[in-house]
Amino acid sequence: MTDAVHSIAMVAHDNKKVDLLHWAEFNRGTLARHRLYATGTTGTMLEYELGLPVTRLLSGPVGGDQQIGALIAEGLVDMLVFFWDPLEPQPHDPDVKALLRLAAVWNVPVACNVATADMLISSPLLGQEWNTRPAIGERSWEAGAPVS
Repeated sequence: MTDAVHSIAMVAHDNKKVDLLHWAEFNRGTLARHRLYATGTTGTMLEYELGLPVTRLLSGPVGGDQQIGALIAEGLVDMLVFFWDPLEPQPHDPDVKALLRLAAVWNVPVACNVATADMLISSPLLGQEWNTRPAIGERSWEAGAPVS
């Protein structure tokens, strides 16, 4: 194990902020070894409650989700913990879907609930260097052309 430092982005909808905070408190020791990013209120809450440095971005509805998506596309986020609320409509739902899409495109592991977040944070891979980014280059849309 190399004790690699990874970048972990954390986002939580209003009804899930307490769940994320409890999860983060439980995993504070592990999170302290990594670079943390979070959107708006979630980042403020995490930084205050955990006493850890958190790079705080805009609130999700005003661009924070897109900022995290940009960090993913630039290769600056290794894991996304996004406790979204499947039972409440979100006015910024297109931004949420775009963020989840970018994580899928760039092969970034995503935890949308405590069970999955527990699996990711406890994985032995978290202590190792890894590069799972796909090689995405120019794409040809002609029929029969190889897709890279």
